[in-house]
Amino acid sequence: MYIIAIAWIYVVFMMSITETTVIAGIMTFLLYGVLPVSIIVYVMGTGGRKRKRRAQEMQRQEELKQDRLKQELPQIESTDAELVERKREI
Repeated sequence: MYIIAIAWIYVVFMMSITETTVIAGIMTFLLYGVLPVSIIVYVMGTGGRKRKRRAQEMQRQEELKQDRLKQELPQIESTDAELVERKREI
């Protein structure tokens, strides 16, 4: 994908060099080259950004599950200790 963008920027750069004035060359380079390529690269990267965001959300949910388990673990251990104590009493 990037090779095509680089090639297009090169073509537009060559077009802008042949313009009669510097301002026309700069405008050609920006309007025919940089602007369209930046839009296309942004749109093409949408899927990657979605996957990255989804992976971060999954990781966050996993961390929350681990935190809940850590909070419940002392409660389970205390009930286990109570059961052991009851067995000793019996």
